[in-house]
Amino acid sequence: MRSRVPPLPLLLPALFALAFLVLPLVGLLVRAPWRDLPHRLTSAEVWQALRLSLFTATAATAVVLVLGVPLAWLLARTEFPGRRLVRALVTLPLVLPPVVGGVALLLALGRNGVVGRWLDSAFGITLPFTTAGVVVAEAFVAMPFLVISVEGTLRAADSRYEEAAATLGASRFTAFRRVTLPMIAPGVAAGAVLAWARALGEFGATITFAGNFPGRTQTMPLAVYLALQNDPEAAIALSLVLLAVSVAVLAGLRDRWTAAAS
Repeated sequence: MRSRVPPLPLLLPALFALAFLVLPLVGLLVRAPWRDLPHRLTSAEVWQALRLSLFTATAATAVVLVLGVPLAWLLARTEFPGRRLVRALVTLPLVLPPVVGGVALLLALGRNGVVGRWLDSAFGITLPFTTAGVVVAEAFVAMPFLVISVEGTLRAADSRYEEAAATLGASRFTAFRRVTLPMIAPGVAAGAVLAWARALGEFGATITFAGNFPGRTQTMPLAVYLALQNDPEAAIALSLVLLAVSVAVLAGLRDRWTAAAS
């Protein structure tokens, strides 16, 4: 039941929470160098970092979709020993400090890592300090957002449609592809956008695993951090770009989710 007059003990904390979330953004807008903004945003360094950020975030989201949707289905639709442990491991990057995640990626996929050593010797593949390394780091921290969203959608979806498809002779994969996937499309879209936004803003794992090399691994968050030390106004301008891109994507897709859900 919706109330027009919320109780005061709930209203005050809610207003403080809203102010806590909005005030930093207001401060960013107030302190922005609007007069010099066009000049700062047209520099080659900014466009280079922005293009790299958009490319790596999109590539990481594609990786997350390919791997995360089947993982979410496994957690939501099957029973197997240790499922709770698997779910805990899937959500671990949500609470793991990003720098620790970057160190873990180095130990696993670095040139002397557990798997990275084999990749280097067998295929000549080196991930750290490369653009591919940025994609790997962003996918690592972004995948839980997609898995949690899709798993929740799968649990809410009616499994009787899949059972009906199975009685008509469809395999489990065919039922998933032709029945389940279209039914959970809004949840997949929501999870993908959350994962994309998380990948776009990733900093700690990226700088630890991929470094900060302009044109190769320097994404927008890394460029903001670097500019903040020498040119705060440039850092504010770069932050505004990230803010604008994130708001535009979320606003543009929100109506589609609502339409699909209804």
